[in-house]
Amino acid sequence: MEDVAKHIVVGVDDDYRVRESLASLVESAGYISSIFPSAEEFLQSGTLPSAACVITDVRMPGMDGLELARRIRSHSPKLPVILISAHYDNDVRQRALDEGAIDFLYKPFDGVELLDAIHGALTGPPDS
Repeated sequence: MEDVAKHIVVGVDDDYRVRESLASLVESAGYISSIFPSAEEFLQSGTLPSAACVITDVRMPGMDGLELARRIRSHSPKLPVILISAHYDNDVRQRALDEGAIDFLYKPFDGVELLDAIHGALTGPPDS
């Protein structure tokens, strides 16, 4: 069994309640959480090299989640990114997935759904 405690799951969302909920959910599953109120603060924090997975909101002031995902991909192409959004927009969802996001969830999402996405991000696709 994998040692989930070694995995740092980063949450980036401008909404304090969402950040706190993400941190609580991630920690309840045994992961280490690291949360940030903006993409800029995350990128400046020095956390990127140790992150195992990033969950980011799409719509945020300043740099949005799509741009953050692009920057992550340019620095760490294999780092999985999960995008979340409260705004239903299938075009944005498809663009995010086409550009390499491993999942895209609409708020409010079920905690199990997010934990499944994180687990899938960390373990990779099942062998066929």
